[in-house]
Amino acid sequence: MQTLEGGRTNQKLRTRNALVAAARDLVAQGASPTVEDAAAAASISRTTAYRYFRNQAELLAAAHPEIHARSLLPPKPPSDPADRLDAVVRALTKILLDTETQQRTMLRLSLEPTRGPLLLRQGRAIGWIEEALEPLAGRLSKSELRRLVLAVRTAVGVEALVWLTDVADLSRDEAVKTMRWSAAALLRSALADAK
Repeated sequence: MQTLEGGRTNQKLRTRNALVAAARDLVAQGASPTVEDAAAAASISRTTAYRYFRNQAELLAAAHPEIHARSLLPPKPPSDPADRLDAVVRALTKILLDTETQQRTMLRLSLEPTRGPLLLRQGRAIGWIEEALEPLAGRLSKSELRRLVLAVRTAVGVEALVWLTDVADLSRDEAVKTMRWSAAALLRSALADAK
């Protein structure tokens, strides 16, 4: 038999998940949901919703599409840095395409000058790229490795996707190929410079 405390914990988790799901649905529609909006969409009282999220920034940070991914490497990652980086870029671009509407809305929200910090730009992609390039720790200095990670990040992400599709008028497949090519070219360049 489930304990009363365990039941409350499960109910709290369900309530939080319902608020996050409602916020994600609203973001997918291009909205900038407040805590009240998510509460209404989830049929949860405003008072209850504010127990989970003190403000819109916390709600949006929790609703960000890939917030829980710890690693984008496959379970048995390759040892070659180029293969590792390509695996991460492929996984990241899949996330971007699968959640493009949400990603675009989050990008727009993070760029609005009238808001306080939304905690949306948390450097997750940088961490995934760093993990992919870990085998280079002995071949590149810390500053060279950091520069490479940041350069790859500038070439891969929702910002790059938006530019490649909206400005350069590439298809999504072409945009992904370009991001993968750019990441590989940056890696080759960094390794050549290190020699």
